Amino acid sequence: HVQLVESGGGSVQAGGSLTLSCIASGCTVTSFVMGWFRQAPGKERGGVATVDIGSGSTYYGSSVKGRFTISKVNAKDTLTLQMNSLKPEDTAMYYCAADPARIRWWSSPLRTTSYNYWGQGTQVTVS
Repeated sequence: HVQLVESGGGSVQAGGSLTLSCIASGCTVTSFVMGWFRQAPGKERGGVATVDIGSGSTYYGSSVKGRFTISKVNAKDTLTLQMNSLKPEDTAMYYCAADPARIRWWSSPLRTTSYNYWGQGTQVTVS
């Protein structure tokens, strides 16, 4: 069973940067797919970025491509999301997700249904 704990959220002005971290515990995630999702009040949770830890393949949502970078620190089982050029519309609760399987991930890497394990979230506010 995997536990995911996010950190690094906060308040920042538009144009600023933040780095989110997600620490995985309970088992090694070196063969997992992992991702970042976000949910703003009144909206559905949507995919931001995802990575296949084994192959290194990444996918990004169209609204964050070129601004956000997802990375995995293998030695520490830590997933990061570097967020640059932040906009007010990036304001949301950000969640880390993981799954050991790729059956659904291959066709839908940014869908919530492709992940079984979720963290509690970290709030990002851009003003």
